[in-house]
Amino acid sequence: MKKERLSSLVILLASLIGLLAFTWPLFISAENDSAARWLFLGLMPLLAIILIVEITLGQLDVKTLAFLGVLSATGAALRAIGAGAVGLEPIWFLIIIGGKALGKRFGFILGLTTMLASALLTGGVGPWLAFQMMCAAWIGWGAGALPKVKESIELPLLACYGAVTALLFGAMMDLQLWPWIVSPATSIAYLPGAEVLDNLQRFVLFHFATALAWDIPRAIFNTILILLLGRPILNSLRRAIRRGNVLINREHAREQMAV
Repeated sequence: MKKERLSSLVILLASLIGLLAFTWPLFISAENDSAARWLFLGLMPLLAIILIVEITLGQLDVKTLAFLGVLSATGAALRAIGAGAVGLEPIWFLIIIGGKALGKRFGFILGLTTMLASALLTGGVGPWLAFQMMCAAWIGWGAGALPKVKESIELPLLACYGAVTALLFGAMMDLQLWPWIVSPATSIAYLPGAEVLDNLQRFVLFHFATALAWDIPRAIFNTILILLLGRPILNSLRRAIRRGNVLINREHAREQMAV
């Protein structure tokens, strides 16, 4: 129990720092805001620490690590296929289904490793990677945290979750990019030191003016993939988990016994 609490604490700490790294323009007065550009550097070590903690505390045994490696490699290949074209990114389908099948802690780690592997495979390594990894981890965690429902409702619930998180991912990635790419002379630019509501209004205008062509196709694509392929993939993952005794913690063990 103490090991699980320590693991949860590390994940919570990384998430809080990640949230600050995303949202600082809305509430931090930063006339000299160049230092904020390096907030993402605090994320990468913490994300690595999460994996180390999970392994060293025994949260990820050999079987679970192997399962994680297979899913991460598959997700990386899916992203290479989609190439992010107009938001058509099948990587999110796997992270959501994997998180639902294996629980929220595994979903968090799956999001991290899948996004990292896909970036290395596609050459998408840059200062944005830590933010993408954090978003993917949150989405995987959220999928695992969804309530257990009847089988007839499970896929529609996951499809709605896939659509909502697709829109949220686009908004969060725009938020971390917004202060650096918009000309200060425009009405949608970030204003250092401005009121929270003023900057929030400017960001909303910027986001809806630039992102819908990516976010809406991503949401629709996630929904279609989950509704069409979610049931067989979810059942296959659950069978593989039970046969291979792949359990990441006690909570997940109870969930799998109930499925």
